[in-house]
Amino acid sequence: MSAHALFVTAAYAITAIVLAGLVGWILLDQRARKRELAALEAAGVRRRSDKAVKS
Repeated sequence: MSAHALFVTAAYAITAIVLAGLVGWILLDQRARKRELAALEAAGVRRRSDKAVKS
C-alpha cells in the first residue's frame, strides 16, 4: 500500500470513528434530556406550549 493510500485510509477511518462518537454522544444526551423532561412533567412542571388557548 502506498503512503498516499495509507494516509487516505487513515483519514477515512478517523473520520468514521469521530462521526460514530458524535452520533453516540447525541443519542446518550437525547436519553438524558428525555429523562429530565419526564421528571419535570411528573413533578407538575408543564410546558408553555401545552396550555390550551381559550377563546
